[in-house]
Amino acid sequence: MGWEIDIAWLTLLMSSSLVIVLMAGLPLGFATGGLGCIFLFLFGDAQMLNILPSRIFPMMTNYQLSAVPLFIFMATMLERAGVIEELFDMVYKLLGGLRGGLATAAVVASTIMAAMAGVIGATEVTMGIIALPAMLKRDYSPKLACGAILAGGTLGILIPPSILAILYAVIAQQSVGQLFIGAVIPGLLLSSLYVIYITIRCTIDPSLGPPLPVEERISVRAKIRLLRGMIAPIFLVTLVLGVIFAGIATPVEAAGIGTFGALVVAALHRRLNVGAVQDAALTTLKATAMVLWIVFGATVFVGFYILSGGQEFVAEMLLGTNLGPYGILLIMMGILVILGMFLDWVGILLLTVPIFVPLITSLPFAGLFGLPGVAPNEVALWYGVVYMVNLQISFLSPPFGYSLFYLKSVAPPEVTMAMIYRSSLPFIGLQATGLGLCILFPEIVLWLPRQIYSG
Repeated sequence: MGWEIDIAWLTLLMSSSLVIVLMAGLPLGFATGGLGCIFLFLFGDAQMLNILPSRIFPMMTNYQLSAVPLFIFMATMLERAGVIEELFDMVYKLLGGLRGGLATAAVVASTIMAAMAGVIGATEVTMGIIALPAMLKRDYSPKLACGAILAGGTLGILIPPSILAILYAVIAQQSVGQLFIGAVIPGLLLSSLYVIYITIRCTIDPSLGPPLPVEERISVRAKIRLLRGMIAPIFLVTLVLGVIFAGIATPVEAAGIGTFGALVVAALHRRLNVGAVQDAALTTLKATAMVLWIVFGATVFVGFYILSGGQEFVAEMLLGTNLGPYGILLIMMGILVILGMFLDWVGILLLTVPIFVPLITSLPFAGLFGLPGVAPNEVALWYGVVYMVNLQISFLSPPFGYSLFYLKSVAPPEVTMAMIYRSSLPFIGLQATGLGLCILFPEIVLWLPRQIYSG
């Protein structure tokens, strides 16, 4: 039998210990897993020791998680095939004649790539290598150029096939397919907000994003030729998402189709060779191992906290604020933004979803300002997508938002970290606007799943 400790003191001790070990540089998976085992030994009992096998083994054998390495391999193989470079080249030549056209092209290309990849790193880094120098060379505002790449890149964890949606569905025990479908319109909404913002800024002040010189623009015939080169990857994305949305295949089966299709696309682009497949497989192995170690570690850490009464403690604290359902939702959103300044999205997901979801699904959301609310049976899906939109902000949140460092790692020397921080702020505002719209108008999330699943 372990030592007795009040849940409030346990909460403070666990959270402060996690902060200390993370500041010491220990990887999140080992930090959470190690601390979970220590707290189990100190404050748990023999019954609680069952948490180790009972929570980890179901994760290891969860069928839906097998989609994670498949989609990561698909994204990595498409990157090796040079699809991202060709995609940006196509879009910027189509839109380059407009004011802010290159920044708009970066957002549009990132949106399309998000539907091919489901991850952020590949798009963010590749666009930083290709699009950022192209914009700076043509006298674009560095802040506008960086902001467009940062914001566009984060769409990878929202627009399906999103790795975040798969992990969220596993942790929250929801349908991956419904989350995929629910995230489509919010993802396109955010992308549209970025494009509208860039267009307005560059219309007011053309010096921020001058159009391509006339001599660099291409003919209609050349534009059609460019579009022809992107038929295969765009068809692949349509096929993968189409079989999920039509109910023909599960997300795991669709991921298998996408993986094979990525090899075909690489072959069509004459980039399929043993070295490319080996590199893609190694990248997939590293990324998947990192994600799963965090899953295992955080599962033990949060599992012990929940068994110790932590879920009830957090629920009582939030309900004790008397702010109502939407006030509690706002507090949760704020907590996610703060966590996003210091943790990656996998850690945030594992630490918060098991505690937040049971509480949020028990609350009534009758609507704000006389607008329609959310039916009780749809709260779980709505909150899942709102959660994913909220995590977009965490990637851009200074000082340690992951996208900020992805971009800095490939940016030219004249692009400073301070400049990247400043460039993210207007787009964080746009993400907050998109989040607010999804909360005020839940039909943005629920309309498409309702159309597909009621048919």
